[in-house]
This record gives sequence, C-alpha cells and structure tokens, in this order.
Amino acid sequence: MQERITPQNEPGEAFAKITQAQLDEAVVMHKRFMDGRVGGKRVILKRLNLSGLSLKDQDLRQADFSGSTMVDMDLSGANFREASLYACDLSHSNLNKTGFVRADLRGARIESADLAGADLHSADLRAGGLSTNDAYSAGQNVNFKGANLAGAKLSGTLANNADFSDAIMSKVDLTGADLRGARFEGADMTEAEIKGAQLIGANMKSTILTGVELKDIKNSGVDITGSITDENTGKQLSELGQPLAKLIKEHRNWVATVGKEGAQLDLSGYDLRVLLSLAGEKLTALRAVEARWCGMDLTDIQLQSASLDGSDFRSCFLRGADFRATSLKDARFSHADLRQADFSPLYFEAKGEKRATSCDLSGVNMRYANCTGASMRKASFLNSDLAYADFSGADLRDSDFTGANIESAKFEGANIENTKFDDVPEV
Repeated sequence: MQERITPQNEPGEAFAKITQAQLDEAVVMHKRFMDGRVGGKRVILKRLNLSGLSLKDQDLRQADFSGSTMVDMDLSGANFREASLYACDLSHSNLNKTGFVRADLRGARIESADLAGADLHSADLRAGGLSTNDAYSAGQNVNFKGANLAGAKLSGTLANNADFSDAIMSKVDLTGADLRGARFEGADMTEAEIKGAQLIGANMKSTILTGVELKDIKNSGVDITGSITDENTGKQLSELGQPLAKLIKEHRNWVATVGKEGAQLDLSGYDLRVLLSLAGEKLTALRAVEARWCGMDLTDIQLQSASLDGSDFRSCFLRGADFRATSLKDARFSHADLRQADFSPLYFEAKGEKRATSCDLSGVNMRYANCTGASMRKASFLNSDLAYADFSGADLRDSDFTGANIESAKFEGANIENTKFDDVPEV
C-alpha cells in the first residue's frame, strides 16, 4: 500500500480524507495479501476519514481501521471477520448483512446505522477508545442508539455496557451474549432470542419484549419498568363485546350527528397491533388513551380532534396521517414515519371570534422519527424528546419547543417563523 494512503495526523488535526480510488487500491492489495500472493499488503487505514465511500461486498478480513471515521458509508455485505474497527465511527452507514464475526468493535459508534441481518457473532463490543498517541484506552461504550439491528446475530458477543437505546432489535439473536450493564431503554426487541445471555444490571425500561422468554430477564433482576411484554400487552379487542367494524360505524354516526346518534369509540388501554393496519380509516374524535399501535400501518389515517394521550405509535407508518387538534401528551413516536403528517390546528367560531384548537404534543417522544414535510403549526412540544428526529421542510410556525430535547434533530428547510426554542437550531 502506498504511503500517501495512511498519513499520520498530529493531535488536534482533522483526520486525513482518502478518495474512493485510493480505497479501492488498498482493497486490491488486501485481496492479494489474503490470497498469499506476492506484493499483497494488509489494509491498515488507521485514523483516516473514509466517510461517504463504499466497501460494498468487499472481503476485509483482518483489516485494521482503528480510530477511523466511517460515517455514511456503504458497507453492506462486506466481510470484516476478525477485523479491527476499534473506536471507529460507523454512524448512519449501511451495514445491511455485513459480517463482523469476531471483529474488534470496542468503543465504536454505530448510531442510527442500518445493521439489518448483520452478523456480529462473538464480536467484541466492550468499551474502549484511542488516546492522542494511538494507545488503547478505556473509554466510551459502544453506541448503537437508534440503529436498525433487526434479525442481526449478536450471539456470544461481549457487549457489556453497550448502548442499544431506541434500537430496532426485532428477532435479534443475543444467545449467550455478555450484556451486563447494557442499555436497551426504548428498544424494540420483539421475538429476540436471549437464551443464556448475561443481563445483570441491564436496563430494559420501556422496551418492547413481546415474544421474548422473560425467565432469564426476571432472574437477572433487569429493570423492565414500562416495557411491553406478553404478560401486559393491554386489553384485547375480543373484550370489546362487539365487532370493531360495527363499533367504528357507530362512531362515525356519532361524529356525523354531533353525538345525537351512535356512540363514541373508546379504545383506551387496548392493544391494537393485531389489526396490523388501519390505513385510511376515518376515526375523527376517537378516544384511545394509552393504546398500543406499535408497528402498524396507519398511512393517511384520520384522527382529528382525538384523545390519544400516552399512546404508543413506535415504528408506525403514519405518512399523511391527520392529527389536527389532537391531544397526544406523552405519546411515543420513536422511529415512526410521519412524513407529510398534519398536526396543525382546527379553527372554529365562538361568540363571533375565530379560535384555534392546536395539537398538544407536550412530553411526546419522537426520537428518530421522520417528520419531513409535516405540518405542525402552533403545536406544543413542551418538554418533549425530539433527539435525532428529522423536521426537514416541516411547517413549525408559531410552535413551542420550550424545554424540548432537540439533540441532533434536523431542521433543514423548516419554517420556524415565531417558533419558540430554548436554543434556536440551524435551518
């Protein structure tokens, strides 16, 4: 490998950037090395900036990328078996079906990356970091916050104290993994396999654990406060006493006659996930406090003037949904698709004056939600958690974000005229 590909940076300097052509050259030489051919050289690309480049489907077994910045890369299908990615930043990268068997990922940051189907069997995911002189040091925990790990294999991994907060981990294999002290708060672990995993000190608050064997979790004293399990999914639709379709028809009649006929539908506390979809359904003025909608297709649903406080819409498809004038206090929308959704006010005449009823989203959790192009004028986001949400192109005029957590949230192209923020974001 040519010397120009692996420059060393002085402390405080930005990591040197390499080109796709240089990276491709290094891969060719690495293949020769792995094949035992003359002139081959193992990839050693330490403390470099590879962001935005591609290693798609490449064989990078035993390569060394320690300390490098690898954000927004296409690494799908690549083989990093026994490779060193110590303290690397892989955030927002495509790691779909990427192989990390027995790889060194200590101290890595893999936030908001797509690891669906990735193989991390026996990978080292413990804490670690690099000092300014390239020495190994104890430091940051591996960060999988908001990452998509659906169907990934983490069996046998050393992941004590790793952070999986808000990650999508449905059907993930954690068999025999060391997860002591790991954080799973808000993660979706539907049908995850955890047999033999070490879980002492783990945090699974507000985690979705349906389809998971809870014996090992309970025996380890894990905190599952607020989690959804098979034991507490909520009221079942069979308890309604009448077919839901009939009750919806009566509800619509109640709305159309302003309460003179029919009856308001109340789904408070019910687990609606068995329905899979209510896309396009007209449920204006529905009452469904603390209902569970997780993962449902609710595209174009009409929920104007509804009471949905505390409802769980995590990972729902809500593109084009109509939430005008709805109360959504303390609702959960992490990872939800809210593109072009409408959270604007409804106007009415009272004593000769035109008044507005706005959306109440105070205390809401919209971490990692996609709100691009949404209409949210005059909405209240008081004390809400909007970290990593994408509000690009959204109409946020006259809204109130006082006390809201907007860490790493995107507001590119958003209209924030007369919007209240503790710290005004860049748009």
